[in-house]
Amino acid sequence: MMLDKIVQRYYKQKQKQKEIEQELTELRNEIISYCAEQDVNELEIGSHKVKIVIQERKEYDDNKLYEALPDPDIWRMLSKPDSSKIASLIKLNVITEEKIKDTFATKSVKLLQVDKK
Repeated sequence: MMLDKIVQRYYKQKQKQKEIEQELTELRNEIISYCAEQDVNELEIGSHKVKIVIQERKEYDDNKLYEALPDPDIWRMLSKPDSSKIASLIKLNVITEEKIKDTFATKSVKLLQVDKK
């Protein structure tokens, strides 16, 4: 069957992708380490140019942010529903499924997972 070959090929390609991503991570770490040792953010090596761009990302402390912004209306604007957190709150009996039964729609999503037997 043709599908059998397609599924086999998909599996092989996913395995290759994992290997490539792992190798890219290792190579990236080596390049960044070298640049750090040389104390440079830009480097020309052979026919390649290496540039390290530093991005600042803010990671907020929820408790401190809540203290700074205690207004519930602001929190409604900031927060968005998180399915796993909601499921945890139900499991811990902080909220009941009955209370939120009309607050969501169920959507079907197709995921493909291929593993070797």
